[in-house]
Amino acid sequence: MAIAIAILAILVVAVVTLLLTANRRRATTGELSRETRERDASRRSDADEAEGRERADDTRAEIERGEATPAVRQPAGVARWEPVDEEEIGVSRRQFLNRAILGAVGLGLASFGGAALGFIWPIGGGGFGGKIRAGSIDELLGKIAETHAPVYVPEARAYVNPYPSSAVAAAEAAGYPSAAMPGLEAGLITLSQRCPHLGCRVPWCQTSQWFECPCHGSKYNRVGEKRDGPAPRGMTLWGVTTDGGVLTIDTGVEYPGMPIGTDTTEQKPEGPSCI
Repeated sequence: MAIAIAILAILVVAVVTLLLTANRRRATTGELSRETRERDASRRSDADEAEGRERADDTRAEIERGEATPAVRQPAGVARWEPVDEEEIGVSRRQFLNRAILGAVGLGLASFGGAALGFIWPIGGGGFGGKIRAGSIDELLGKIAETHAPVYVPEARAYVNPYPSSAVAAAEAAGYPSAAMPGLEAGLITLSQRCPHLGCRVPWCQTSQWFECPCHGSKYNRVGEKRDGPAPRGMTLWGVTTDGGVLTIDTGVEYPGMPIGTDTTEQKPEGPSCI
């Protein structure tokens, strides 16, 4: 609010200054300054005035005697308009201003269009929004077994956790997205770090072996299925591929988590809760 008031005050001062300057210029246009008038008056003398008066009297007397004739102004002829050659003019002021304005508007629209296209154009290649190599499936399973915690892939903003082979049939029956099934069949599930409730990052609780959101208390089992709290569904899933024994996460499309009540692994808390 203060910035808006300051800008308004600056604009008012600028307008008043322009008006005063314009009035001053309008009042003084065509008039000699006081210094000029005083300088001309100081240079004028009585002798100069007398000499000029004498020359005027002599000229008048010569005209009366017929020795001189007064100058007669000849009537001026009508000026004939001739079109100006466009090549001589080149670019007129109006053409220059029109082209400058159109160029500025075109440049602005082109910049805005480029920025808009860059914003809505899908991101390809690596990085979030594209396909990200998470690593070898065997290495991921080995690291999870060693730490008893999911592997976090920061580029994909995702957790990779084991999925029991005995529950794959239950996952198919529960309606898991087909894009996530290659990972489940390889023994891994890939989950987004964001809580489906309000978007908080869901940390892993080492004691309960569940995901537990500290923001509002939502809890999810090891494979991201909702077990408690206000979340409307399970954790969001990413599609994966397992070509050549390497897990690749496709972060271009996210898949909503499984509905409330889905429990394909029947995993219970394995220790105290972290929240």
